[in-house]
Amino acid sequence: MSTAVANDRLVKRFEKWDTDGNGVLEASDFQGEAARIAQNLGKSADAPEVQALRSAFQGLYEHLAQKAGVPAGGAISREQFLDATGELLFKEGEASFNRALSPIVKALVSLCDDNHDGEIDAREFQAWLSAVGVPASQAGKMFQKVDTNGDGRLSEDELLQVVRDFHFGRLEVDLLG
Repeated sequence: MSTAVANDRLVKRFEKWDTDGNGVLEASDFQGEAARIAQNLGKSADAPEVQALRSAFQGLYEHLAQKAGVPAGGAISREQFLDATGELLFKEGEASFNRALSPIVKALVSLCDDNHDGEIDAREFQAWLSAVGVPASQAGKMFQKVDTNGDGRLSEDELLQVVRDFHFGRLEVDLLG
């Protein structure tokens, strides 16, 4: 896949996270995404897993704002977001991506891991994708594509690989809904 595919996904990511549609990303947009995922999964806002997800999204907002040169608490324009995430993906590479997104993936696994085994199975993966807006009929099929070792489970590292490959344009599944 091309850089164009990855850029298209970043545009879609921006639009999805711009929950109030004002054309910029603010900390409240990142918190809104965490709250929406938790709510769609039927989790209580005060659950420790939800708090971890909120914290992880706040950390990502702060990282991207700093990278975009936006003062603390400021708004990130679409252009700044695309520049910052493009730098993260295409200049800094996978290690930098992992540092930025690993806390979110870890929190997502914890949030979706109903049986508390530290991994997510096909049903838990489908619940997460449905929570972010992927139709349930598609979510079930996607697990088979991303479970590359065929063991029926995704560890944090495997899920991070899935998210990374998607954003790098190397994986043809819809993780954005």
